[in-house]
Amino acid sequence: MLVTLKQIAEELGISITTVSKALKEYPDVSKKTRKLVRETATLLNYKPNSFAVNLRTKESKTIGLIIPEIVHHFFSSVIKGIISQAEKKGYLVITLQSNESFELEKKQLDLLLSKRVDGILISLANATADYKHLTEIIEQDTPLVMFDKIAKIIRCSKVIIDDRKAAYKATEHLIKIGCKRIAHFRGPLLPQNSIDRFLGYKQALIDNDIIYDPSLIYLLNEMSFEEGQFYANQLLKDHNDVDGIFINTDLVAIGAIAEFNNQGVKVPDQINVIGFSNWFMSSVISPSLTTINQPGFEMGKKAFKLLYKEIRDKKKNKVISYKDVVLDTDLIIRKSTKKMLI
Repeated sequence: MLVTLKQIAEELGISITTVSKALKEYPDVSKKTRKLVRETATLLNYKPNSFAVNLRTKESKTIGLIIPEIVHHFFSSVIKGIISQAEKKGYLVITLQSNESFELEKKQLDLLLSKRVDGILISLANATADYKHLTEIIEQDTPLVMFDKIAKIIRCSKVIIDDRKAAYKATEHLIKIGCKRIAHFRGPLLPQNSIDRFLGYKQALIDNDIIYDPSLIYLLNEMSFEEGQFYANQLLKDHNDVDGIFINTDLVAIGAIAEFNNQGVKVPDQINVIGFSNWFMSSVISPSLTTINQPGFEMGKKAFKLLYKEIRDKKKNKVISYKDVVLDTDLIIRKSTKKMLI
């Protein structure tokens, strides 16, 4: 049963107003009375009415988080990073999954606005090509921070990695160990990070005098383990001279390695494979996967901190200045790549 201010007042034989003031540490209530009210409130397990507090402070102490998929190792790390910071500031995180659907993403943003969240964190769905729903959030003066999969044209704070630089680093590693025919399993056409990883791959080839061959690019849609298997099989049918593959994400790369293992194609003796994100399975598959380490936990922490600052600035009627935070990535070399014998 919910304990009210009236019950505390009746217990102590004082007015409800005095109880309310005592709990808020008003100086016109004596220290003795304030101490007595606090002790009684604790004894009765009194909890403040959060709705009333929200009305008074004009804060819900909740933020919204929309991500493409929760089960993905990278996004689960991001969530942990966000929650680790949100709890310190007394915020509840409402987490929603868009399932890479533009329509669902729009509905979820509307839902969060109806819940009067103090701010929103979002990583865009692969299918998102129209950004009107995002501009409407900003126009309604709700703080918005994007991370990982972003829209460059939207004026808001963003937390990302340099996908082009990271992809360049991954492709350059394959070139340095002697690969000459390097394929790329890329993500869908729309997400900015998919575009940038493709461009980083292509630039690395050009800078190292390797001819770019469009037939070595395989466009994936679901970015799944099964697609990794399917396109690895397709690659073997199409090109028997490929000696390296840069793959957009680890889950696909693990599927590809599984297919190569099934077909007796030796990784890395016959083909070198490098992934992206450093998913936990990358270190346990055989052979273990060389990959780009994408700092999901740190990205989540930075995204919340940016959002929290904007929420505070808004409350103080300060002009919000948008920031782009670019986190560093690392190349993790494991057993799926090795220097080729000439």
